[in-house]
Parts: sequence; C-alpha cells; structure tokens
Amino acid sequence: MKLTHLATALAALGAAFILYIGLSYLIAPQANAADFGLPTWPRHEGAAFLAVKGVRDIATGLVILALLLSGHRRALGWAMAAIAFAPLGDAVIVLNSGGSAATALGVHGATSAAVVLTAVLLLRERPATA
Repeated sequence: MKLTHLATALAALGAAFILYIGLSYLIAPQANAADFGLPTWPRHEGAAFLAVKGVRDIATGLVILALLLSGHRRALGWAMAAIAFAPLGDAVIVLNSGGSAATALGVHGATSAAVVLTAVLLLRERPATA
C-alpha cells in the first residue's frame, strides 16, 4: 500500500470516526459522556455542553471530508496537525480532572497520535508532476 493511500484511508477513517462520535453525543449525550473519561459529567440543563462537544466533533469531521474530497491534501495535512490539539487537550482535561488515566492516554492520547501521524503522512507527500 502506498503511503498516499494510507494517508487517505487514515483521514477518511478519522473523519468517519469523529462524525460518529459527534452524532453519538447529539443523539445520546448522557450515554456517551461516561466514555469520555471524566469522573463526572454535566446533567440536566448542563447536559447541553455535551451537545456542544457533538457539534464540535461533527464540524471537525466535515472539515476533514471537505479537504479530502476537494483534493487539497497539503491543507488537509495542516488541518489534521491543528485538529490533533483537540484530543490532546481532551487528554489533559481528563487527567487534570481526576479522570481515568487509561482513557486519557489510551483513547484521547492515541487519537491525537493517530491524527498527528496522518498529518505527517499528508505533509510529506510530494505534488504529482504533470
């Protein structure tokens, strides 16, 4: 498998995954909140913050898809590098809030690493010669 195909597959998989997570937080926010890794999560009126996370995740997935489908691979690489900050920030928030270190590192940290890997693969690509 060429690295270009791997980068494309990772970007598409990342977009699908984050869109799924975002939709999950909009459809069943309380059911998904426990998997985030925090010891507590918003309830009642505060649960609207979970919908904010869902919308953020959906927007992230749509940005990835838009850049992927438009063929702007270098811009996609830079976007993925920037997007890696979100799961890294999530990991730090979970750790600083007394949440599960396993979830912080195993879910959020691993996600950030996968996004960085995808960004590096995309940014290393050379433009095709005509």
